[in-house]
Amino acid sequence: MIKKLDKLILKSFLGPFIITFFIALFVLMMQTLWKYIDDLVGKGLDFVTICQFIWYASASLITLAMPIAILISSIMTFGNLGESFELVAIKSSGISLLRFMRPLMYVSVLLCGITFLFGNYVIPYANLKFVALYYDINYKKPAFDLKEGIFYTGIPGYAIKAGKKDPDGKTIHDVIIYDQSNYLQDNSIVAESGVMNISKDKNFLEFNLKNGYRYQETGNGNDTATEYTRLGFKDFKKLFDMSTLQKQNTPDSLFKNNNKMLSAKQLNKNIDSLTKTCDTLKNNQYKLVSTYLHYLNIKDSIWKIAKPAPLQNIIADSAKPFVYDKAISTLSNIKNSISFSNAEITSRATDIRFSKIEWHRKFAFSMACLVLFFIGAPLGSIIRKGGLGMPLVVAIIFFLIFHLLNMFGEKFVKEGIMSPAFGMWLAIIVLIPVGVFLTYKAMHDSQLFNKEFYNRLFKKIRVIIYKK
Repeated sequence: MIKKLDKLILKSFLGPFIITFFIALFVLMMQTLWKYIDDLVGKGLDFVTICQFIWYASASLITLAMPIAILISSIMTFGNLGESFELVAIKSSGISLLRFMRPLMYVSVLLCGITFLFGNYVIPYANLKFVALYYDINYKKPAFDLKEGIFYTGIPGYAIKAGKKDPDGKTIHDVIIYDQSNYLQDNSIVAESGVMNISKDKNFLEFNLKNGYRYQETGNGNDTATEYTRLGFKDFKKLFDMSTLQKQNTPDSLFKNNNKMLSAKQLNKNIDSLTKTCDTLKNNQYKLVSTYLHYLNIKDSIWKIAKPAPLQNIIADSAKPFVYDKAISTLSNIKNSISFSNAEITSRATDIRFSKIEWHRKFAFSMACLVLFFIGAPLGSIIRKGGLGMPLVVAIIFFLIFHLLNMFGEKFVKEGIMSPAFGMWLAIIVLIPVGVFLTYKAMHDSQLFNKEFYNRLFKKIRVIIYKK
């Protein structure tokens, strides 16, 4: 049964948590949008496509925004209660800090589960959609934008220039169109004026040109076999295929085997499959070397029983050049075989490492919610300051520590310096003792962040130094 005390702490926590969660998600989303802004600008994307891009990109940021929100909101909640002396009143009534924190512990555990489920099922799907959409946007050519006095080359095989463009955006003057589909021929169109229109299906761009000439060169480009023709016209319609400027719809299945698009269960299967493949490659490598070094196949070899005589005493002088050449050829074949198989083994080992990174990430980020709560709640009760001043500064410092440790750990794992289990849990391993220490200090009413405590301590130290 929920008591009034539990309702008080829950009501005090939920408001700041919701606000800080959406603020953190918005900041991270803007950072992501700024990262990809160069790929979006100038492509003529519609509003729906941009919204889809932001939606899929923000889905992967929720697992990062959740720990930030829990850290900041827990500091703000306990800081506000401490500033209004409600924590003092609760402790004076015989209720311990851990008992007071218990409902938020349950909430943090629940948020851990939600974060894991979201990261395991929703984010892989969102990443799949995001990568496919980004691939289409990245390879989409810039939207048609004909500017005065500048050649537009966005349509493959053509260079278009308009000397002047009327305010209506359709009427153009002094038009030059170069056909670049065949570099051995000089084909072009020059017109005094024209009107641009896009077909109803938006697949073709129509140029209705007036008073101009068409210059055409026929032949294979050789001087002796070239015919140059000039044709005048009063009205001429030129169509340009705009399909290359449209956004393509790449199927999601093209990226479905990427590590970031898999759930924990799928990653386990992928890791097992890659491990078996890697073991098979190593066994094949040993068998391949054994075909060149035959003595490895002999169990009770004379090489293990007696020390062989020197090579020059076994082989005749006339046979030594042949033996040396044969040995060098064999070693060269062994080296090439090992180099090729090692490259394949290294590639499989890298895939295993990256799969383990994504597997551990799903659990580590969900556990971070609980760890950062046990940092934020005691910090708030020790600082005893509410609002977005001191609590926000302290929260940002601890989150930066968490984020940097997570980045360094992931980087070390990718480079093979650390194991995936240690590297991806590095931030959690470092911050758990910090959370235990802060919780202990908060339970014993520590003056860890009390300025007056440090002033008194400094005065005592100064008196002792002065006396000595």
